[in-house]
Amino acid sequence: MRLLNTKSLELSRPYVPSEVPDYVILSHRWSTEEVTFADISKAPISNLQSQTRTKNGFAKIQGACKLALQDGYVWIWIDSCCIDKSSSAELQEAINSMWRYYAESNICYVYVADVPDSEAGWGPMFAKSEWFTRGWTLQELIAPVCVEFYAKNWDQIGTKFERHKQIAEITSINPNVLVRTEAIDVFSAAERLSWASHRKVTREEDEAYSLLGLFDVNMPLLYGEGREKAFVRLQEAIYNSTADHSIF
Repeated sequence: MRLLNTKSLELSRPYVPSEVPDYVILSHRWSTEEVTFADISKAPISNLQSQTRTKNGFAKIQGACKLALQDGYVWIWIDSCCIDKSSSAELQEAINSMWRYYAESNICYVYVADVPDSEAGWGPMFAKSEWFTRGWTLQELIAPVCVEFYAKNWDQIGTKFERHKQIAEITSINPNVLVRTEAIDVFSAAERLSWASHRKVTREEDEAYSLLGLFDVNMPLLYGEGREKAFVRLQEAIYNSTADHSIF
């Protein structure tokens, strides 16, 4: 696991799980021109002349780092730039560890770029945000204890705890899961799978891969195998790890 330094905007060396320092994490909807691991590895983005600073995604990283510093954190994890996606081994490890990354973060900042400000954040625009429709953001909502929502201008628009009833209505997730009064494994595999039923992903296999943490299973990633084969393997992994066969 690599982390981004919120002061220098440089990536750390890879940490083993037992050595990871306190960190916050960003959950966001990917858009065009995200800042990648390759961008940061190529040249320091703290350099004002860096071409990476002209990418649309740079302002989001800068805003998240500024917020983290205000909250007293030196380290942040951002999926777009903290994973070397040119390494299939690193990508596989990251996706199989993703639930843990979010669960062990001190704070998860959710950046809803399609909500312009705090005023809009308390209106219907929040419920219509694309963030609630994406496959990967399901675990990013459930896994962390502390989740804070921020509008495009970085106004805070509440926490998961404060808005859990509304979020439950938006997502059809049991509100007890959101406020952690019931453990996730209390709910059947079928019910957990239903929480993801209307969510979308860019790559079809990610419909299955994005659910690994939700069921506490691991499996190899085989991009190109297609949605059906990926789901069959997910079902097999769930079947082998639990007595709950409600999805079979």
